[in-house]
Amino acid sequence: MSITNPKTRHEFVLLFDVVNGNPNGDPDAGNLPRVDPETMHGLVTDVALKRKVRDYVQNLQRDEVGNPAEGYGIFIQSRVALNMLIEQAGDAVGIKQKSKVPQDAVRVELCRRYYDIRLFGAVLSTGDLNAGQVRGPIQITFARSLHPVAPLDLSITRKARTTEERMQTGETEMGRKPIVPYGLYRAHGFFNPYLAEQTGVSERDLKLFWESMQNLFEFDRSAARGEMAVRGLFVFTHDNPKGNAPAHKLFELVQVRRLDDGRPPRSFGEYEIVAPPAGPLQAHGFPGITLTRLV
Repeated sequence: MSITNPKTRHEFVLLFDVVNGNPNGDPDAGNLPRVDPETMHGLVTDVALKRKVRDYVQNLQRDEVGNPAEGYGIFIQSRVALNMLIEQAGDAVGIKQKSKVPQDAVRVELCRRYYDIRLFGAVLSTGDLNAGQVRGPIQITFARSLHPVAPLDLSITRKARTTEERMQTGETEMGRKPIVPYGLYRAHGFFNPYLAEQTGVSERDLKLFWESMQNLFEFDRSAARGEMAVRGLFVFTHDNPKGNAPAHKLFELVQVRRLDDGRPPRSFGEYEIVAPPAGPLQAHGFPGITLTRLV
């Protein structure tokens, strides 16, 4: 069973970590790393993870990847008006008039043009030309750190001055850098073959998705996210589109354990991943399911 088969069901476990960085700032908390206030476990939103998939595909700059005309454009991006993209798709199929009724032909064309609509879905009814909505076949949960994190808001000094007055007085300007010293995060994902059939997901689409998941942070480096790495990617593939077992039971097969609970974790080497070997899981009580470990 292939992990690139869009006609069957897949689930996956994603593990990634951060060292002295901010994996996902919260604008309501001064851009501090997101946390669950009751447990102080770190959080990373599904939106942030999907953004990295979109950026990876858009930045490949090879062949037709990233080209809407070839089916690998990215719909959700900054500095681009979404309603304009919807109208362009309408022009391509000969529908230019305003319409409050969802236009299926425009929705199909948008799915064909934009990789992220095919995979993640989109709301396409925001303008004068209504293209309805698309439910994405790939859904990803919030990532949660396995242990509490310690959000730090560090003060930094700026050598450069922004005003003439401060140049003359020599007054130092201050800045902030929010980080967590270390966090190992876990997220779960799901692939629905029935929704994939509606949006037109291909084997190439899934191959590109798994490639992007393995390289989520390799082209996303910044001062705030300099040391982030994918530490595990486990894919469960069913031989039945309806699935052969509940997703939560499969997720329980991937366990992450601390080797030393005596102090706060500061590296991935302080953890141990326990999971079945790659291959069919019949011996583990899950016939018809194959486990593939990509990382």
